[in-house]
Amino acid sequence: MPEVEEFAHAGATMIAERRGSGRCVYVLVHGIGMGRTVFADLTRHLGDGEVIALDLPGYGEAPEPARVLTIERMADLVAAYLRERVGVPAVVVGHSMGAQIALEIGVRHPSVVDRIVLVGPTVDPAARTAPRQLWRLLRDIAVESPRVIAAGAREYVHAGPRIRAKFRAMLAHRPEDVLAQARVPALVLRGEDDLVAPREWCLRIAETMPDGRLAEVPGHGHETMIRDAAPAARLIRTFAGAG
Repeated sequence: MPEVEEFAHAGATMIAERRGSGRCVYVLVHGIGMGRTVFADLTRHLGDGEVIALDLPGYGEAPEPARVLTIERMADLVAAYLRERVGVPAVVVGHSMGAQIALEIGVRHPSVVDRIVLVGPTVDPAARTAPRQLWRLLRDIAVESPRVIAAGAREYVHAGPRIRAKFRAMLAHRPEDVLAQARVPALVLRGEDDLVAPREWCLRIAETMPDGRLAEVPGHGHETMIRDAAPAARLIRTFAGAG
């Protein structure tokens, strides 16, 4: 059975669901409008270590904070949790907006991470407006399975009425400004059909980071870790030295 715990820091509370044990500790950080439940399939395929899936403040079952957190403040919150509750450097896996948080953890708190994985990273500077991001996301979701669409819709309902403010916080962050400062090993991972995180943007990320590399999952789009997560899990485990 998983262990589910709350963690509060600097006025915000998140939820962590911990499963398994082993040398590697994987921390899964979800994207905009999502929550820890979307990582169910990925968690099953990362069975060589402990897997910690998060509900960020105001997502999933975590309570809304008094104010919507910036990407940097969410990174500080996750880093505080890793420092206080985990105690060993972790492999932080961020999907979509979660990739922005994973990046900031690598920049601001490198001592708590062993390496980072940026899956379908946002926000591509060529589409840093709400209409463009939504258009890309809708086009990507249109070709996904009903299971993926249902999972996403359920989590967006949990994200509550402040989803627009959360979206603005995501768009305000500029990952390109800090890429060169992230000196931890980094894997940029995208589905080859991902319309939200184009190959040109992901390649730019990998080439700008001091220790970055790019890998692609054939036949998958932006939600590569929700629908058939096995290929992404294999790449993550190999990168972590567990595959």
